[in-house]
Amino acid sequence: MEFRRVILIILDGVGVGEMPDAGKYGDCGSATFQNTYRANGGLKIKNMLSLGMGRITGIERDYPVEGAFGKSAIASEGKDSTTGHWEIAGVITREPFPTFPDGFPDELIREFERLTCRKVIGNKPASGTEIIKELGEKHLKTGALIVYTSADSVFQIAAHEDVVPVEKLYEYCRIAREICRDDYRVGRVIARPFKGKVGEFYRTERRRDFSVPAPDGIVLDSLIKAGRMVLGVGKVDYIFGGRGFTECVHTKDNNDGMKQILNSMKRLSEGGMIFSNLVDFDMRWGHRNNYEAFGRGLEDFDRFIPTLKDNTVDGDIVIITADHGNDPTTISTDHTREYVPIMIWHRQIEGSVEIGLRHTMADIGQTVADVLGVEKTPDGNSFKEMLI
Repeated sequence: MEFRRVILIILDGVGVGEMPDAGKYGDCGSATFQNTYRANGGLKIKNMLSLGMGRITGIERDYPVEGAFGKSAIASEGKDSTTGHWEIAGVITREPFPTFPDGFPDELIREFERLTCRKVIGNKPASGTEIIKELGEKHLKTGALIVYTSADSVFQIAAHEDVVPVEKLYEYCRIAREICRDDYRVGRVIARPFKGKVGEFYRTERRRDFSVPAPDGIVLDSLIKAGRMVLGVGKVDYIFGGRGFTECVHTKDNNDGMKQILNSMKRLSEGGMIFSNLVDFDMRWGHRNNYEAFGRGLEDFDRFIPTLKDNTVDGDIVIITADHGNDPTTISTDHTREYVPIMIWHRQIEGSVEIGLRHTMADIGQTVADVLGVEKTPDGNSFKEMLI
């Protein structure tokens, strides 16, 4: 059969169990989906189970499946959103981005202060909400920028919108992106604007990521080269450094993301790809250890699946996966080194099809290239023949 459209949905941070090297990252025992399911005393997710999530995770293993399913290891070094998305798009990152568990070197901070004409406070690994609570008042009094990092390769800059206008904060992020090179080449510089008063600070929706430009060979480039539309939903264009998309719509939350996926399906009439990311699992719930909200988010997505199916036509293929884990039930508030699920559905698929354990998420990108008949990606093996 011939496929014309791929609808790829990344459930950001929804891993399905620790990888063999999880101990190297301090992530032993992490299993985002399974632990969230159990912590909530079970979840109403019959549609995800019907796509194979129960078989993938061992939860309700005997639930009948209509679709293709499996899981994938992460072949790239690290557990960052950037490398995860790039790998899904067909390119493995073999050299990890640097991390800074003790904060950034003095020489980098001094250069950043010189170029921005503002002092820096913080400069340590921290939860974004917690460091704003800790240093927000000092920032209001002094105008100093709150700089922090995490276990991931990120240079984050927080500033109150009444002290530093958002466009100025973006300018500071561009400066950081420029000087964070060579040994300091972090995967992402992130603007973290916030508002409110002391004791009631809150982060606004004007976050913006400034990523290292995506490498050559991603399937998105092949699609654009072949004249296909690639519509992004969520923060994906930031993750690829603006590369590989015909256009992208940013979203307020998961519910808006699901709405925009449907809107994009209506617009993608000539064939191509929708590359979407539902970020709340990671940003709002995983990083804040909120397993209850995480569980509700999974149930919300589950209710969306029938609507998604109803809006497909012959020639559409839906791929649901993740980019890493972010277990909200563990002590850590960082990403976790886990396998990711792969669930695939189209109107002509019959019964359940096991695609097994994939050794790299690049198999997804290679399959997209194969399905849509464009140039192959550098990494990965297609499993198209298992889907028809």
